[in-house]
Amino acid sequence: MANLEAILSDHKSREKISSYKKEEDCKNSPLRPTYSKIPDIFFDEILQDFKLTRSEIMVLLFLYRQVWCRPNLYKAYGISQIMSHTEIGKSLNLSLEEIYNALRKIEGFGFITTIRSGQYFVRRFFTKSNDLKYSQTYDDFEN
Repeated sequence: MANLEAILSDHKSREKISSYKKEEDCKNSPLRPTYSKIPDIFFDEILQDFKLTRSEIMVLLFLYRQVWCRPNLYKAYGISQIMSHTEIGKSLNLSLEEIYNALRKIEGFGFITTIRSGQYFVRRFFTKSNDLKYSQTYDDFEN
C-alpha cells in the first residue's frame, strides 16, 4: 500500500483554491466593512450586570454609535441628533413597540436620558458611576 501521507501532501483541496479566489475578489471589492469603537466595559460589565434583551442591546448600541462613533455636532455633550423612531425601527428591523419598550428600559438603567422625542443623552461609559470613574464630563451639560 502506498504511503498515505505522500498522497495527501500532493493533493490540492478544491475548497482551499476556491477560498483563495474569494479572498482576492474581496480585496478588489469596493465594499468595505465599517467599525465602531465600543468600550470593553460594555462587554465586561454592562452585559454581565444588567439583564438586557436583544432589542435593548440593539437600541442602546445604535444610539451609542450615533452619538460616539459617527460625526455628531453634539458629541461633546453626549447628545444625539434628532432621529425618527420609524427610521430606527427600519434600520434595526424592530417594531415601534419594541423600540419604545427598549428605550424605556435602557433609560431606566440610566444609560440614556430623553432630551425630546428622538433625541437622547447617551453616557460614554454607560453608567454615571463609570463616567465618574473614567473622568468623563459632558461640557457642563450634566452637573
